[in-house]
Amino acid sequence: MIEVDFVATRAGGEIEYYQVAWSVLGDPNTLRRELASLEAIRDNYPKYLLTMDYGSGMNNGISRLNVLKWLAG
Repeated sequence: MIEVDFVATRAGGEIEYYQVAWSVLGDPNTLRRELASLEAIRDNYPKYLLTMDYGSGMNNGISRLNVLKWLAG
């Protein structure tokens, strides 16, 4: 079973997917697990992994962002 933490719809109907984890950089298994549910979604809508880890990056087209910076917008 695939689980994604949040699905949001922007004005205009664009969907965004969000997975949230405390940290993924210290454990490769955690990173794989958190990305797996987003990777299983086969559409082209934006996908985000929000964590307390510093920095940002991309993993297979999924944006990995620091949640505090993301909240500050």
